[in-house]
This record gives sequence, structure tokens and C-alpha cells, in this order.
Amino acid sequence: MPLTDIRVDDEGILAKVRREAVVDVLFDGRRIFSYWPQRDGTRTGGGWLMPWPEALERFLDGVTELSLVEHATGEVLFRQEVRLGSGEGRIDYVDHQGRPLALDKYFKRSHTFESSSDVEPLMAAIGRVLAALEEHAGIEGFLAYGTLLGAVREGRLLGHDNDADLGYVSRFSEPADVIGESFRIQRALAAAGYTITRYSGAAFKVDVEEADGSIRGLDVFGGFLRDGMLHLLGEIRVPFERDWIFPLGTATLEGHEFPVPADTDKLLSATYGPSWRTPDPAFHFETPPSTYRRLNGWFRGFRTGRATWDRAYHPGSYDRGRGTSPLAVWVAEREPGMGSFVDVGCGRGRDVLHMAGLGVPSLGLDFQPRSFRFFELKLREEPDPNVTFRVCNLLELRHLGAATAYAARLPGPRVMMARHLLDVVPPEGRRALWTLAGRVLREPGDRLYLEFLTRAGTDGYAEDRHLEVLDPGVVLAELAGAGATVETREDSDQTVDPVAPGAVASRTCRIVARWS
Repeated sequence: MPLTDIRVDDEGILAKVRREAVVDVLFDGRRIFSYWPQRDGTRTGGGWLMPWPEALERFLDGVTELSLVEHATGEVLFRQEVRLGSGEGRIDYVDHQGRPLALDKYFKRSHTFESSSDVEPLMAAIGRVLAALEEHAGIEGFLAYGTLLGAVREGRLLGHDNDADLGYVSRFSEPADVIGESFRIQRALAAAGYTITRYSGAAFKVDVEEADGSIRGLDVFGGFLRDGMLHLLGEIRVPFERDWIFPLGTATLEGHEFPVPADTDKLLSATYGPSWRTPDPAFHFETPPSTYRRLNGWFRGFRTGRATWDRAYHPGSYDRGRGTSPLAVWVAEREPGMGSFVDVGCGRGRDVLHMAGLGVPSLGLDFQPRSFRFFELKLREEPDPNVTFRVCNLLELRHLGAATAYAARLPGPRVMMARHLLDVVPPEGRRALWTLAGRVLREPGDRLYLEFLTRAGTDGYAEDRHLEVLDPGVVLAELAGAGATVETREDSDQTVDPVAPGAVASRTCRIVARWS
């Protein structure tokens, strides 16, 4: 038995570890997450504490039959009715639509295949995307990563997985050519009606709608051979032979035949190590720093911060925003004659809807399309001609050009707002915002409203919003260098959220600037 002296309480799972092993955590017989006690836990006295993952914490208020099971052997290490929090009902880890949730290997909320009753839409999408790769780009795609592992080892999708993965090896060997090819593939798939989210210069996600209406991701990872090495987004850079990939073979997945690399053992060993045949739902990729730096330099220059906002706007999140922001209310009071409103970094889109409700044509821009998806779907049922949402990554030049075109068509005077954007983007993102504002705000009455963090207090304001402190002097200097004139600057403590006695309030700065 790998664990002894097990205790479960509001803090987490505490146990003595006799040997390291993958442990499944089940609530009322349903697996919620898996972990390695020593790798993922914290040494506490004579035992190891696995704290409750953050994505699970607020659901832990009630009663459940909690089981700990060694994944490899199925041995039950612990099974007991436990009470967590002060609730009386059964703990039910589901999303707002009642669909079962679980945690993935990174302890993020997800809809795993274990709880999916119908995978046929995903199988059909895999077939269509593979066919589209061949038809529109001459690309021979194949199953990759966890999808390949599931097909080869089990003939089915891994129950603990939550998306499907495809890969391909480009005929090009120069990164710039590989990037160009990836964008051509994306355009072809978008023209065929697929919704695409780009991860990097050589990887993107295709949205697949399942029978219950949930969205499942189908990731397409580009790769290429160069100097005897296989580079495959997003984890692999290893010595490799071309004939280990081509000619492609086949494997069965959920009753369907799909293409796979010629030598699946070579690719799976490169991905998961030589022990890939042993199931491990808590497996973590350990990408060598040299591989990470190389792939970042070639393909990921515009993905800064993506992981943070993927987590913040994960489909399992219940957060629909905090209502209209004080900054948006202030803007509306100061600009009663505005002709249009542009919110850069709009997040959930509450401020966009507020301005549209005042009769102002409003455009919301954000680089994470999940952020405004809730309201975007509602608009399909109840269209509002004053509301538009668009994906915009300030670090991607083509997005910057498209955002300029969207905003420039809006009626004037145009008011642009960026609330807590400057304090979450790198300097390149700020420079892109100045470029966007300088191109759009060219007429009298056009203005840019900014709000950003200048002091992180102990009130949780900064942490809750993933903010970094920014020096107002830096912003003022950059605005001047971009040709802007500052009309107003105001500094104030944040007192909207309750602050405990003795706590230090966070401080923000508001700036109003114009280019005309």
C-alpha cells in the first residue's frame, strides 16, 4: 500500500507515503483528479499534504464518499464518508449547466472524456480536419500526444484527457515557412466553417461542438525536421528519422481508423518517455529549457500570458464578471456625446454591454475568445446591433491591423478604454496599444481612457486580477513618445472591494489622453 495513516479534512489529503504512486481521488465513485503524493504534495511533519486544488476549493462544502485508489493496481487505499466545509448536501462537482467536471493533469477544471456520453462528433471532426489538411495543404496529418497514446495503448480516448490532438510534419525546414504554412491551413479550415484559436506560429485549436452543446478542443500541432531533429509543437525537440514518421500507418480509436506515425513507439517514447505503456493520468510534460527557449523564439513570441488567461476564462468558470466597472461609469459620465466605444482587453464584456445599453455602438476586443463567449452566445439569441466582440492579440500584427479597421469604421467621437490592460501586458503590448489608439483616435473629441495598478495592497485586488504594478511615469513617457497629449491624471485607492481592518488598499491611476 503506497499510502498509510490517511486523513482527509478541509485542508486537503494528508498521508504517510511508503512509495510514490499515482493516486485517483473519487467523490461518490467518480474520479475528480489524480496526483503523485510527493511530487504534488508538501512535506508536513511525518506525512505529505496534498492541498485541495484551487479550481476545486469552492465546491467543497458538503458530504461525499471520498475514495483514494492506486491508479495502477486499483487498490482502494481509503474510502470514507467525509464532510468538508459546513454544507449538508452532497458535494457535486459540475458546471453551471450541470455537466460533470474533473481536474486535468495541471489541476485545471475540464470536461474529461470519462463524463462524455458521445464522442462521435469529435471522431467525425478528427476525420474532417485530417481530410482538410490533405485537401487544402497537401499535409498528411496524424494522431498525436494523448490521442495517439489512447489509440495505441487502449484503442480509445484516455478517460482523464479533455481534448484531442493532431500533428503533422511539414515539408519545410525553415521556421518562417512552417509558420506561413500553418496560417494557410488555418485560413482553409476557417473557410470551411471551423472556429479557430491560434496557440502559436505553428499550432492552433479547432472548436468542436459535442452533442450536449459543450465545446471540445481539437489541437493541431505543426512540426518539421531540421538538422536531424524533430521539432513538434508544443513539447518535442528530439533526434528523429523521417522514416519513423512516413509512410504513415493506422491505428483504431473509438472504432475508427486514423493515420499514425510509422513507428508509434519512437514518437510516444519521445513524448512520454519509455514507460508510456504504463497509465499515468497525472503525467506532467517536462520540457527541457533548451527546447522551450527554441520553440518560444521561433513560434511563440505573441503568446505571452496565454496560460494565465486560459485558466481565468476556462469553460468551467462560473465567473460572468463583476458588473459594470467604475471606470466605464466614469467614462459615460464624462463623454455624454460619444459616438462609439472601444474596450481593449474587454474581458467578459460587461462594460461593452453597459455602453451599448446607453445606445452607443460598442466594440469589445480581447485576445482570449473564451472571455466574452458567454455574452457572444447570448447575442446570437438576442442580437444587439450596438455590440460587437472581436479577438485581438496586441502582440500579433495582423490582429492589430484588423482591430484598427474595425474601430476606424465606428462613428465619432470615438472613445477607447483600456482598464487593467497595461498592467498585464508586456512593454510590446503597451506600444501596440499606443499604435492602435494613434491610428483610430484622430478626430477632435476622440479620447483614450486608461486605468492601471500603481500599488499592490494587501486587499487581494491585484492578485485577483493578475495585475503587476506599473510606474505612471513610464506610461506618461510612452504616451508622449507616441504623440499623445495627457488631459487628465487621477490617482486613487481602490475601496470597491471590502478591505479588512489594517489592510493596505491597492492604488490605481487613471489617465485620459488624446491624439487629435
